[in-house]
Amino acid sequence: MNAAIDRIMMTYDLLLNRTAAASAEARSKVTDYVNMLVEAGEKDPHRLAVCGLTYLRELDGTVDPVKAGFTGM
Repeated sequence: MNAAIDRIMMTYDLLLNRTAAASAEARSKVTDYVNMLVEAGEKDPHRLAVCGLTYLRELDGTVDPVKAGFTGM
């Protein structure tokens, strides 16, 4: 699980330039999320990494076109 979290954070840090505090907050949130997935039975580290990265991107709005600034115009 720790390897999946490290992989998530390494990839996420490449996508966005954030402060150390924001990165620590993101790690805390994704750790809780990955723990929930593991408790639910997910064991594949690659799948955990993809789900965790998707979770963080949903939180920061980078997968939502409206939050990302797309207005459709």
